[in-house]
Amino acid sequence: MSDFKILGSEEWCQFDDLRIPAIKARVDSGAKTSSIQASKIKIFTKGLEEWVRFEVNPVQDNRSISILCQAKLVDVRHVKSSQGISEERPVIKANVNISGNIFEIELTLANRDTMEYRMLLGREAINGRYLVDPSQSFVQGGDITDEELQEKYEPFTTEKKGLRIGLLASNPNLYSNKRIIEAGEMRGHKVVFLNVEHVYMKLDAATPEIRYRGGNMLDKFDAVIPRIKPAVTFYGCALLRQFDTLGVYCLNSADSIGRSRDKLFASQLFSKNDIHIPTTGFAKSPMDTKDLIRMVSGAPLIIKLLESTQGKGVVLAETNKAAESVINAFKSVQTNILVQEFIKEANGHDIRCFVVNGKVVASMQRTAQKGEFRANIHQGGAAAKVKITPEERKLAIKSAKVFNLDVAGVDLIRSNKGPLLLEVNSSPGLQGIENTTGKDIANVMIETIEKKLKYKQ
Repeated sequence: MSDFKILGSEEWCQFDDLRIPAIKARVDSGAKTSSIQASKIKIFTKGLEEWVRFEVNPVQDNRSISILCQAKLVDVRHVKSSQGISEERPVIKANVNISGNIFEIELTLANRDTMEYRMLLGREAINGRYLVDPSQSFVQGGDITDEELQEKYEPFTTEKKGLRIGLLASNPNLYSNKRIIEAGEMRGHKVVFLNVEHVYMKLDAATPEIRYRGGNMLDKFDAVIPRIKPAVTFYGCALLRQFDTLGVYCLNSADSIGRSRDKLFASQLFSKNDIHIPTTGFAKSPMDTKDLIRMVSGAPLIIKLLESTQGKGVVLAETNKAAESVINAFKSVQTNILVQEFIKEANGHDIRCFVVNGKVVASMQRTAQKGEFRANIHQGGAAAKVKITPEERKLAIKSAKVFNLDVAGVDLIRSNKGPLLLEVNSSPGLQGIENTTGKDIANVMIETIEKKLKYKQ
């Protein structure tokens, strides 16, 4: 037993064949084969042999360092991930160097972006060579400091020329989209407008792609800003998942947007997370209409289409009889609606909080036109700066966090019971809040991308 060296639960590895000077590995004797983070995997023929080309981002949470590697293809295997999902993974062989001890191991190429370690060292590499002491870390060679890691990767760090950012939207002439492009370019980045409906994708395990307008393959983007209108939510979210597959950071993920757009599911999430909203009801059968109205304290009450946005598809029913007629009319055409308590004491006011990266960066109070109950600016509402309370700030931040949204417009209303959440918007407009508060929110959004990608000007 004395011939065996000891490994800790994590160790630094080096791959001279792949030009990787240091990569932190989780040591896991429960996994058979070792694996390494890889993206943009492409199998190709070299002579009479099959090879594989791929990119490695060897430093966790730092996509700015990317190493292009290639190796002879050993196999393509079905591997079950830790989430229980079976997928095809290319397999290569490479010489690993652990503190001067060099030997050949097999590596599966896998997307490990959501995992803590960029590499996993499995039992085939360990058996006959090492014993594992999970109570220790970096037994072989010690830990590497951030400064030492930066020095090792200095040859791979190119001069910053700005990020390449895609703006995924429908209309380049909208105020919000023009401001985002302007803010990105002011900070030295290349911002490319991508019409959602002109982007399409190739779904393939080995070579997934995104193309644009008749066959042009899109160059690699560092990040994508989604500004997806409700009518194209399904397709837009599919595109975001494809960008994520290709290693592109999305400022609001497909899952976050999809959940925020489902008003019923969103309301259930709010209840689950102790976020207070006006009492809300939902039912399928017209036989339940009267009790549904009683459940939200009767008229006046709000009736909302589940797909409503910008105040459209929202009705105020001032009497129980009117509410019953509207609800049954919607149900007769198989339209899903929510019935919601009307907060009379709000007096036509609501508050829009703009949350970016877990902080409220601007707030405004919106006031409905005379004779109108909806305070949305798109419905003619007026806006003014407002100072929000600590309780309102906390509610806005928590509401965005429930959906994991990096950018959110959170609408609140002041009631006798305290602040209540009305809605969380995953593609909030910039015009009203920038003009009202004088804040450069587009610039804050670009700064957030830089922070997420650890970009330094």
